[in-house]
Amino acid sequence: MLSYFLPIAVALLLIGYSVAKPYWREYQRNKIRQQPFKKAWRKILQQRMPYFRQMPADLQLQLKGHIQVFLAEKNFVGCNGVNITDEIRITVAAQACLLLLNRKTNFYPKLRTILVYPRAFVKEQQTVQANGVLHTHTSILAGESWDFGKVVLSWQDTIDGAEIPDDGRNVVIHEFAHQLDQENGKANGAPILAKGQSYQQWSEAFSSQFELLKRQQQNHISSIFDYYGATNPAEFFAVASEVFFEKAEIFHYLHPALYQQLKQYYQVDPVHW
Repeated sequence: MLSYFLPIAVALLLIGYSVAKPYWREYQRNKIRQQPFKKAWRKILQQRMPYFRQMPADLQLQLKGHIQVFLAEKNFVGCNGVNITDEIRITVAAQACLLLLNRKTNFYPKLRTILVYPRAFVKEQQTVQANGVLHTHTSILAGESWDFGKVVLSWQDTIDGAEIPDDGRNVVIHEFAHQLDQENGKANGAPILAKGQSYQQWSEAFSSQFELLKRQQQNHISSIFDYYGATNPAEFFAVASEVFFEKAEIFHYLHPALYQQLKQYYQVDPVHW
């Protein structure tokens, strides 16, 4: 008899755990948010995030709560001699959490670790050509987002991206936009959209501007988007996210349909910050 009921009991326990886990996690997160935000952390925010002071008070408060949860759940690892400090953790977390404001979030659920290098790092990649020859090429990167739990960042580029908040270039926003894109699989420029948002409208807005950027790159025509966004739709989404947060006014003026899609997705309107 016991052998009959034991599997049922185990199954019920597993079901109960699965149902209760999200509520327990949110309970823990609320406890973290209720803790006082350290004065030293606030000072880092003011020093490293110039546009923090321009954000509405309710978003400032929300951002600080998100930072506290992010720091409690994510692990930072220093590479090539980097010593992880509160300055590094707060500067990265604040920019990453900009992308989570005003919307339901699970705080980058796939992400476990942020690797921090002192400056741009070298990556070697191997590809097999059509003739079967193995080709190795080297890239110098400021950041990279992996779809199995890691983001890699250059600390110097992270500082530069935060210090100049209106140049449309921010490596943390870029890489964490990739993390959002990767929540439903491989990054493809189509993240999980907000409730009521249309994938068809998203695709139309992004596809037209992506094709425009490719033509601008081919003809050496300037754009508010970095040409790197012409690499593929995933990179274009990440580049567009950088510009959305950092050059909102000109973005809204030049590309209103695309801006509207990102406004709906991110649930904020940086034009008014």
